[in-house]
Amino acid sequence: MPVLPGAEPYRHEGGEIGVLLCHGFTGTPQSLRPWAEYLAGHGLTVSLPLLPGHGTRWEDLSVTAWQDWYAEVDRALRDLGERCSQVFVFGLSMGGALALRLAARHGNDVAGLVLVNPGNKVHGLAAHALPVARHLVPTVKGIASDIAKEGSQEVGYDRVPLHSAHQLRQFFRLVDRELPQVTQPLLVLHSVQDHVVPPADSARVLSRVSSTDVTEILLEQSYHVATLDHDADRIFDESLAFIDRIAPRVGKIPGEGGTSPGESAEGTASGG
Repeated sequence: MPVLPGAEPYRHEGGEIGVLLCHGFTGTPQSLRPWAEYLAGHGLTVSLPLLPGHGTRWEDLSVTAWQDWYAEVDRALRDLGERCSQVFVFGLSMGGALALRLAARHGNDVAGLVLVNPGNKVHGLAAHALPVARHLVPTVKGIASDIAKEGSQEVGYDRVPLHSAHQLRQFFRLVDRELPQVTQPLLVLHSVQDHVVPPADSARVLSRVSSTDVTEILLEQSYHVATLDHDADRIFDESLAFIDRIAPRVGKIPGEGGTSPGESAEGTASGG
């Protein structure tokens, strides 16, 4: 299936510090594209993959499993590790859970984490019915575009396949058990108002990781997809400052542009 316009993966070859960005459940790289381009513009090597089953149609997502989503970011991390001296992992929503598992499993190969509204649990009574309900009801209403900023839209599915929601629930439970293995420096930015992932998820993450270098920032003007919302610039600036504090870069390149959309899509298709 063709990829939805704007949902293409992104890649930029920059300096010795790399950043892997992980998008959320039913979303696409579009939700993180401005963040990726900002980092690329400051001389970083950036990888923003499209997760399997995403960016086409919801039917494609329904036949994937959490192992498929995790394998994609695991591969991207290993690829960055071969080209960069240090690699940071950033994530939005489920992408935050993916980032946390990478940190738990790869240890020192992950220099630090920046999480925006990280997901940790599928909430509500309906979550407990998923093992059965997924065989009776194929989809429910989508969760894309929870954004306060007028005119800002997220490219994502308008339906959530319940088979996939069941996979997400299993993945969250796995990652929650692994949180004590996370020791890397951690920056968590979460919205006060979020209609997809409650602040309790960020609190759970912060309470269970073993990291000693931890920063929490509240986003008061944005909803769930804060990377496309009013607080986006703050997220970008704080994440770059976090990198520069953990891994000071030689020869910073402020203002340098990232690859063009055509170049980035081609680069990703050839292995990014």
